Amino acid sequence: MESKHSVYIDLAPAELIEHAVARHEGRLAANGSLVVTTGSYTGRSPKDRFIVDTPDVHGSIAWGDVNVPIDRKRYERIRDAVRSYLDNRDTFVVHGLAGANRKHARAFEVTCERASQALFITQMLVRPTPAERAEGRTPDFTVLAAPGYRCDPRRDGVNSQAAVLINFAERTIVIAGTEYSGEIKKSIFSVMNYLLPMEDDVLPMHCSASMDPKTHETAVFFGLSGTGKTTLSADPNRLLIGDDEHGWALGEGIFNLEGGCYAKCDGLSEEREPEIYRAVRFGSMCENVVLNNARQPDYADTSLTRNTRVAYPVEHIPNAWTLGCGKEPSAVLFLTCDAFGVLPPIARLTPHGAMYHFVTGFTAKVAGTEIGINEPVPTFSSLFGEPFMPCDPMVYARMLGERLARGHTRAYLINTGWVGGSYGTGHRIELAYTRAMVTAALDGSIEHTEYVHSDILNLDIPSTCPGVPGSILLPWQSWPSASLYNETAHELARMFQENFDRKYAHLPQDIRAAGPRG
Repeated sequence: MESKHSVYIDLAPAELIEHAVARHEGRLAANGSLVVTTGSYTGRSPKDRFIVDTPDVHGSIAWGDVNVPIDRKRYERIRDAVRSYLDNRDTFVVHGLAGANRKHARAFEVTCERASQALFITQMLVRPTPAERAEGRTPDFTVLAAPGYRCDPRRDGVNSQAAVLINFAERTIVIAGTEYSGEIKKSIFSVMNYLLPMEDDVLPMHCSASMDPKTHETAVFFGLSGTGKTTLSADPNRLLIGDDEHGWALGEGIFNLEGGCYAKCDGLSEEREPEIYRAVRFGSMCENVVLNNARQPDYADTSLTRNTRVAYPVEHIPNAWTLGCGKEPSAVLFLTCDAFGVLPPIARLTPHGAMYHFVTGFTAKVAGTEIGINEPVPTFSSLFGEPFMPCDPMVYARMLGERLARGHTRAYLINTGWVGGSYGTGHRIELAYTRAMVTAALDGSIEHTEYVHSDILNLDIPSTCPGVPGSILLPWQSWPSASLYNETAHELARMFQENFDRKYAHLPQDIRAAGPRG
């Protein structure tokens, strides 16, 4: 019996948008972007993500609360049900690459129930050239995305109607029950975070990257949400390699794993982030952005979620380096938003210090960001991307240490948070000062000054920086009371130590010794 359902393969973005609108998946905004809503799932669902426990990966996955195992039988039950579900519907198939460096790229075949999700992943993956499409490369991994399929927790042995299942042995990802497209992106990234170190000796990084337009020297920016990673890397005076996910091949350089950007829209304005604001146009897809009566996006309206998002091809950024590859970094910057007001605005890191802060992944939440938070709360996310790192943190830290030990790359800790006191007493560092410090770190001029060592924090802090008042560089000098600063610094150091002891007791002593001492 002939199937009545259609399979659309590698449609152009305009065609996918036509299908999405015709199928009532979303609406066109006045700026030309496709706007969809994602129902009850407006962000990732970490408790619904599982890795199939197979013999080939059992000993190399860091099993725990983040990487949760699921047995093969439960996986196969859901996989077969999702396949049957998709076989009875129109589907949209996308072929794309993860990795601008073709030597280390993986080919993905993504089958989507929705045209809007096919548009999303078309823009997010590296798009093959016509010659590459003609070759018809066999996919290295397949993805099945079925938001309309609902899992049954009792029957399927999962936690909700949603499930994200990664099977490395079968080279398949199954995503069911969630309309949030970020699950497709992050599951592919998680796969690459396993394959690149295990099979290619490439360090995968949850970071942005940019390039000097004249020297082509590159830099990478690590940072959790709210640290300014996107803002600081989207510098009109530099070329953007990518905003979120990269690989670092020793002796070869860095490369973007993606062909697009997935930016937050909360509070987006042309004044603050002109490049991103103007990138939201025809060909982009917005999630949970509210439209007014004139179909203009209202980026201040977060009634659906604070996690409003837009996906667009990197070409929508005028200063994008579309080749997606660059030299080995001359600088690595770890961004943190310290609401305790203790960390210096900038500090130089040794290779072991960089490994420590890479593993630790510190920032702080402040009042107003989440219900119940009334004072600064420390947040530690290993490798600045713990939910997406399947291997033990030491695997990635060791690879970073090997690259820094070659001596070609400087490392810095940048605090974009508070000075002059903790949140509620001090004030947030001015963006202009942070930009000046980042500039000095990138061009190396920050090295031409005297450094002061903080015994509590175990950090080397520059005494001067062009364009930055000296009073804020040494944080204890801007506090109203040196004793109060020391008390707070000791407390933050204790938090670092407790987190390290709890999560990383198995790591080498030389990494532990590079952290705060209290």
